[in-house]
Amino acid sequence: MRRIAWFVAAGLMLGAGSAWAQRPGDPDEEGCKDSKLLTRMAGCTIVECSTKEFDATEVRVGPAETDSSMKPLEGAVETIKYYCPAKYSMLQVVRNAESALKTAGYTIVYTSKPQEDDPAITARKGPQWISVGAWLVNDITAYTLTTVKVQEMEQQLTADASAMADAVIKTGSVAVYGINFDTGKATLQAGSEQPLGEVLKLLQEHQEWRFEVQGHTDNVGAKAANLGLSEQRAKTVVAWLTAKGIAPGRLVAKGYGDAQPVADNTTDAGRAQNRRVELKKLNEE
Repeated sequence: MRRIAWFVAAGLMLGAGSAWAQRPGDPDEEGCKDSKLLTRMAGCTIVECSTKEFDATEVRVGPAETDSSMKPLEGAVETIKYYCPAKYSMLQVVRNAESALKTAGYTIVYTSKPQEDDPAITARKGPQWISVGAWLVNDITAYTLTTVKVQEMEQQLTADASAMADAVIKTGSVAVYGINFDTGKATLQAGSEQPLGEVLKLLQEHQEWRFEVQGHTDNVGAKAANLGLSEQRAKTVVAWLTAKGIAPGRLVAKGYGDAQPVADNTTDAGRAQNRRVELKKLNEE
């Protein structure tokens, strides 16, 4: 991925290896390096950094201390804090970032008004967000670069019949993740066989158990459509299990649409948690 370089007052574009230490002998914080998306301004040094494959953070999208000042995002998050020579003003840092981001095709989502707030800018291009905020530390201009590639959390936990049985015994129900469907459809996606196979194993090992197979969606789309879709998906799961030999009388398909969320529907990760199949144990006859 091409790295965006800063435009400095002299009009020079800095390459990836052209950053100098803030003061002679001051190296970057051990293990830290520039972002692949945006280089530092010359003379600045990295004092802190963090990289997470998946995390939650917020970027500035409005004036500070307002209800809409920050936007929560989830995905791959990178944060780098720089200290710069006093010759750079806070506004200079942010304006240079703005110029570089525009040149790279980013859309400016928010830029602060210097007379009202500390200089800050947020931009995005598709799922990629970049935010730069500057402030003063004594005579040093400091700024934080935050990059977020918005994405859903990759499902890494796999369904396990034994763990599902424990959950059913303790709570009477269990959410089964990994049973995925095509968007807006009740067609099973590849990879759903593993969790479905564990559900099958659960039913085979506990012949006396009966379940309501529940379909749940996020809140994207009309409620009526989500309700119908969740019911069709629940029926798809029941059909798969009965085709493998489970007695139809042991399973009841029921759709709940977006009426029973278990996470925040305003985030991608939350919506992913809400799109689920649940097994609710029915009273034994």
